Amino acid sequence: MKYVDVIVDNNTDNTDAFYTYGCEFDEVAAGNRVFVPFTRNNREKAAFVAAVRDEQETAVKGLKYVERMDAEWSLDADSMEICIWMKKRYYCRYIEAVRCFLPAGSASKRGKQRKPAFEEIPEERPSALTGEQDAAMKRIAPWIEENRHRTFLIHGVTGSGKTEIYLRSAALALEQGKKAMILVPEISLTPQTIGRFIARFGQDDVAVLHSRLSSGERYDEWMRVKKEEARIVIGARSAVFAPCGNIGLIVIDEEHEATYKSDKSPKYDTVEVAIKRARQNGATVLLGSATPSLVSSFRVETRLYERISLRERFNKNPLPAVRVVDMREELQMGNKTIFSAALYRAVAENLGAGRQVILFLNRRGHSTFISCRSCGYVMKCGDCGISLTYHKTGDEARCHMCGARRGIPDLCPECQSKYLKFFGAGTEKVEETARELFPDASMERLDLDTARKKGSMDAILARFRKGKTQILIGTQLVAKGLDFSNVGLVGIVSADVTLNIPDFRSSERAFQLITQAAGRAGRGDKTGAVIIQSYKPDHYAVRSAAKHDYAEFYGTELLVRKAMEYPPFCDLVQITVSAEDEQAAAERAEALAVSLRGRVEAAQGNRVLGPGRAQIYKSGALFRYQICVKVAHGDREAFESFLSGQKKAAGEGGKKCGVTADVNPHSFM
Repeated sequence: MKYVDVIVDNNTDNTDAFYTYGCEFDEVAAGNRVFVPFTRNNREKAAFVAAVRDEQETAVKGLKYVERMDAEWSLDADSMEICIWMKKRYYCRYIEAVRCFLPAGSASKRGKQRKPAFEEIPEERPSALTGEQDAAMKRIAPWIEENRHRTFLIHGVTGSGKTEIYLRSAALALEQGKKAMILVPEISLTPQTIGRFIARFGQDDVAVLHSRLSSGERYDEWMRVKKEEARIVIGARSAVFAPCGNIGLIVIDEEHEATYKSDKSPKYDTVEVAIKRARQNGATVLLGSATPSLVSSFRVETRLYERISLRERFNKNPLPAVRVVDMREELQMGNKTIFSAALYRAVAENLGAGRQVILFLNRRGHSTFISCRSCGYVMKCGDCGISLTYHKTGDEARCHMCGARRGIPDLCPECQSKYLKFFGAGTEKVEETARELFPDASMERLDLDTARKKGSMDAILARFRKGKTQILIGTQLVAKGLDFSNVGLVGIVSADVTLNIPDFRSSERAFQLITQAAGRAGRGDKTGAVIIQSYKPDHYAVRSAAKHDYAEFYGTELLVRKAMEYPPFCDLVQITVSAEDEQAAAERAEALAVSLRGRVEAAQGNRVLGPGRAQIYKSGALFRYQICVKVAHGDREAFESFLSGQKKAAGEGGKKCGVTADVNPHSFM
């Protein structure tokens, strides 16, 4: 007989522990899904085996036994090891980590396989490598062929041919009898990536995992991977948990993107999880970006990663010419519109020449807030406390956090004046203005509002790719990784939107978004141009992006981070205390901060900031307070243990408080 420690499939803090059972199935192993009698009523519950022993050191009173096993939904031992690591690293519950590895949906009752629909894709043969690509493959190939783990940062300018390196590396892994995982930051990029891989390897060898598939399609694709019917997995963030064994390659394209960080528990970092899986398998990791994250570049300096540089575009075209327009001067000249004179002329010239235009503004909706010019009242969400955004489509105010919607009153609710006005601009307003200025041009908008329905995003991009759309207006969905050969101009309507976010990464994000958006221009046979509109044209992020100078930006930003003791020089942990009773949340947050200062600040390099009200102070029925802790890398393990105890204590007593923690968050909302 065996003894097993199991994680019961019950998502509460009260059962977030290992439970010991006897097991008469000799084949039982870590990761197996089993069914056990649970609670006093011995109700059957699913559970997952965390550890197996032949002997039990101490007798277990009233020992219960595993009733049956389920091979179909079982994990392997490596996946279970990562679940236990995630519990510690991301302060989540065991079962939350386990569920990351489980499929959505269930098997078809009719036994019919549900496969994602793809357009007919002709076979593609490998193109000749440039000198830089060839040099890159010579450095990568030995690690894949010898089954040794290594992480490479492929720092390649936009259009430098990083995807060809991914394709060749995947082919090498498959030749070794290994699997390959290809991750992209946005679902909008998966059709493009899928097309390249299917053209090279065939549809039968490629499985797709992302949230835009139906639950049935996701389940069947998951099973194809588990049964080793597909050797290549392509998907967004959650695809890192695909049931792949024997991994030889993991690619994370656009590795700098914030979407690789989960904003729901478990709040995992995809790059960290990918590297953990790669180490287990002796696999190679390729992190690709034209604008690597500051943390990744710093890890090159500390020799955790190895950098491969691609400095030239594959087609040998120069990077697009960039012009920065000072919008303060436009205002002084009497131009109060969101289009500078330079941007208007450039759009007109490109349309006249038969070239396409992308207009980028990383803010959706029509106006960013609604305010009374008489008393200063601002329409806010009753649940979240943040300003509502006006959407002309539907003529309503929407909360971009919880989705709440409100009609627009005729008079100010506070002072009853008629001076309730709309301020700021989003993609709807850009589209509205563009249609007024260029009435004969065909244009579409791509943001979360127009891309909600399944297939709508792909359809919008397909029309632009075929030249049916002359002007594409959008948020960051149009700024990342898309490859259109006829784009002659990219207009960045406001570079300041990202710069003004209350986040220590705001400068880095602004530089990345400007550079990535600019990289959509001139990817065909002709050169392209970029116009950046800004009220802060001298900011180092704008200045460096305009010069395509990553090294200058990195050097400046690293000095700022070091002076302020921000990552990569520490781990930043954001702790949120929430409760239905406002006073209970405030008191618990203060007590936790005092405890943290007594324990954490005793170690050199650690600092506790707060508590203070969260930026979204009220979420639904909960009041929220936040504490930020700068944790020195050497003190990470001790801090993890201490905080786990504090979280458990917070849920006990009369007025229960929830405590969540996020390691190196990408949002401080």
